[in-house]
Amino acid sequence: MFPWVYEFHWSAYHITFLVIFFSVVAIIGTTVVTAILRMRKAFKQQKVEAIQWKAEFEDLPPEARTCRHELTREVKHRTCHNEFDCRSCTVHPAFLEKYNPEEDPALAGESVYGFAMPLDRRYHRGHTWVKKEEDGTCTIGLDDFGGRLIGNPDLVELPAVGTQLQVNGTGWYMKKQDAKLRILSPVNGQVVERGGPDKGWFLKVRAEDSDGQTRHLLRGAEVRPWIMREMERLQRSLSTDGVGMTLADGGELVPEMWKQNPDIDWEGVWGEMFLEA
Repeated sequence: MFPWVYEFHWSAYHITFLVIFFSVVAIIGTTVVTAILRMRKAFKQQKVEAIQWKAEFEDLPPEARTCRHELTREVKHRTCHNEFDCRSCTVHPAFLEKYNPEEDPALAGESVYGFAMPLDRRYHRGHTWVKKEEDGTCTIGLDDFGGRLIGNPDLVELPAVGTQLQVNGTGWYMKKQDAKLRILSPVNGQVVERGGPDKGWFLKVRAEDSDGQTRHLLRGAEVRPWIMREMERLQRSLSTDGVGMTLADGGELVPEMWKQNPDIDWEGVWGEMFLEA
């Protein structure tokens, strides 16, 4: 069937076979090479994002790097040194043996200082939430604090279906005025569906390990003290621009608060609150 095989003849049958055979080989080869190149590109992108997050985390002010166990007063003072990834923390399991934030008897309701923070979700320090769905996927959205802080975005850039997300890497981008904000992904996984602000969620992801993927996220009784710290952090960020009390009574953010003081460096404020150092 091949020219180097004994008794091969350049007949129409043999020529047709060779054309089909080498076409299939070319297609398979092209597919393999393309897959390898995409894998290399994705791997490089993940490494770049991991390096970027490590650098940004180290540049965050100390009050933004507070350990979750300080928030719940399990320790008087502790700074996170694991880039908010408790899965790699050597002491986190020991803390959990003594205190489970989901079993706090004082835990009740879904309103935290006026913000809607449902207890069926877990929260990333960059103001995204994750909710596990019955089909095994994870829905990801922007929490109420982050949503009120930025208001209605001018543009949302969501990753394509099939994109592989990495914890603390880019989840999506939001544009507001002249600012382009990078919203951090709370989990590892592949994007299977896209939503948007109009749907109340942004992405659906097939997480690599749905049970372990959310272990590093805040939940239950951790949410209330964290939001309080975020309010304090926001106040400090605004005070650097000479702004007085900008928050409404009861701790709620003024809707579209950037309109109240348009001369503030909102790009800097948003960047700080969404953990872009």
